[in-house]
Amino acid sequence: MSAQAEATTPVAKIRPFYWSVRRELWENRSIYMAPLIAACVVIFGFGMAAFGLPQRRLNALALESAHQRAAIELPYDAAAMMIMFTAFIVGFFYCLDALYGERRDRSVLFWKSLPVSDLTTVLAKLFVPLVILPALTFAIIIVTQFLMLLISTAVLLPAGLAGTTWKLLPWFQLSVILFYGLVTMALWHAPLFGWLLLVSSYARKATFLWAVLPWLAISAIEKIAFNTQFFAQLLSRRITGSFEDAFVVVRYPKDTHVPIVDRLTQLDPVKFFTSPGLWIGLVLAAVFVAAAIRLRRYRGPL
Repeated sequence: MSAQAEATTPVAKIRPFYWSVRRELWENRSIYMAPLIAACVVIFGFGMAAFGLPQRRLNALALESAHQRAAIELPYDAAAMMIMFTAFIVGFFYCLDALYGERRDRSVLFWKSLPVSDLTTVLAKLFVPLVILPALTFAIIIVTQFLMLLISTAVLLPAGLAGTTWKLLPWFQLSVILFYGLVTMALWHAPLFGWLLLVSSYARKATFLWAVLPWLAISAIEKIAFNTQFFAQLLSRRITGSFEDAFVVVRYPKDTHVPIVDRLTQLDPVKFFTSPGLWIGLVLAAVFVAAAIRLRRYRGPL
């Protein structure tokens, strides 16, 4: 090939962030395998319980309209919650090991030799729990719920009740609610994942204890010294508070503690995005991530 031809040959653009994210997916199969396994368990359990579905559906149809929808939606909501909980656990332990693992097996020496900055590396690791996991969770839940819908249709068809699920289950609304809920949950949990990455970049051993014990110690000291639980409640709200701020919660029936979200009118993005807790959390997440980037720059292998 002539020098002129070589000069005009297009050079593939290097995308360090893209390939850093791909590396995380290659090295951590649990990111997608664990939610898939949870989905398989849900489908298997729903299939086993489907034998009694016709009678349960008749009982549900005898209720008021609001209670009918709640009874029909319950297994689909339970499936979504199980898969979302699995994804949260995966994100928790992934962040704990994201920077600690490469120091432990000394692969950090190899990765530091590549032309990829510490900023790009840490942000790619943060991208997994904040974007990749929610997106995978959304897709897996939608497919799982659709398979459950097909199973229920096949089981209810001989009894002439197959159409009740399609009529009473607000499929499109539940999908929009699920997407919105996953986005708000990821933003709300950003400081948690930032803290876990900071611990992963700092700790020399026992990352789980380093991540949990300081907060438990502060809660215990507050309880002993002042007999209050403000800090413990703050931590609890950081884990579960996105639901209360992002939605207008309705409970069916009124005297129970079971929250039902099945209408688009229950989405409250104004309340969520104007919540001080969200923005304080995002600032803390930025501080934790900046500290993790700096620590990765100077921390060597274990």
